[in-house]
Amino acid sequence: MSTVHALRGPALLFCPGNRPERFAKAAAAADTVILDLEDAVGPDGKDAARDAVVAALSELDPAATLVRINAPGSRWHDDDVAALAAHPDVAVMLPMATRAGDVTALAPRPVVALCETARGVLAAPEIADAPNCTGLMWGSEDLVADLGGRPGRAPGGGYRPAVEQARTRILYAARAAGITPVDTVLVAIDDLDTLRLDSAAAVASGYAAKACIHPKQVTVVREAFLPTDDEVADAREVLAAAGEHAGGVFRLHGRMIDAPVLAHAREVLRQAGADDPHASEAVT
Repeated sequence: MSTVHALRGPALLFCPGNRPERFAKAAAAADTVILDLEDAVGPDGKDAARDAVVAALSELDPAATLVRINAPGSRWHDDDVAALAAHPDVAVMLPMATRAGDVTALAPRPVVALCETARGVLAAPEIADAPNCTGLMWGSEDLVADLGGRPGRAPGGGYRPAVEQARTRILYAARAAGITPVDTVLVAIDDLDTLRLDSAAAVASGYAAKACIHPKQVTVVREAFLPTDDEVADAREVLAAAGEHAGGVFRLHGRMIDAPVLAHAREVLRQAGADDPHASEAVT
C-alpha cells in the first residue's frame, strides 16, 4: 500500500505545458493542476514546454501539482525525468503505464499511473501496488483506440460494457492498494450535462477524483463530489446516535447501523469538510 503524496481532489485540471501564462490560473482554479508535457504538446514543442514547466515548479505548490511526462519508451521520456530531478517532491503522471516496473523506475518520486491501454488495464492491480504509486487513473479515449472499438459512450449515457469494465477495474485496483482512484476526462468540453452524470456515477462508484480539461468543468466536478445537505445531516445524525451507544450494532429510524455505515458517515463528513463531533465516541 502506498503512503506517498496524498493526491488532492476532487478536481484535477490539465494545462498544456507550452502555455506557461496559464499555469498559475489553472493551479488556482483546480484542486490539483496537471502540467502536461504529453498529448497537449506537439513533437516540435516538447523541449520548450519542458523548460517552461520546470521553471514554473518553484512557484507552484508541489502538493497540488502533477507533471504528466511522456510515456516510457518515447524519445522524450528520459529527458522529462532528468529535467525534474531538481524537484523530487513533485509527483508525475505516467501515461501509457503497462507494468509496475514503469512506476518503480521513477521511485522514490510519487507517481499517478494512467492506464489507457488493454495491457495497462489488465496490469492495474500490479501497477497500483508499486510502492511509489499514489494514484491510478484510466484514459477512455486512448483505451477505445487501443481496443479497436467504436466510440465508447453508450447510446443512453455512460460507457459501453467493455469500457465500463475498465473503469471498474481501475477503481478496484486503486482502492485495494489504498491509493487515489481518478476518473477519466470528458473531451466534450461544453457538454456539462454529461459531465454531471459522469461525475455522479464516479462518486457513487467510489472514485475520489476526476480529471478535467477545461476550467469550466472544475465547478461541475466539485459540486458532484460534494455531499448534499441531506447527506451531511444524515451522517451527523448517525454519528451522534452512535455516540449514545456503548458499542455494537443499533437501530436508527428502522435502519441497522453498524461499522460500515459509520465509516460511510465519517467519509461523508470528510468530503464535506465537516468534523465528526462524536469521533472519539463513535462505534468502530
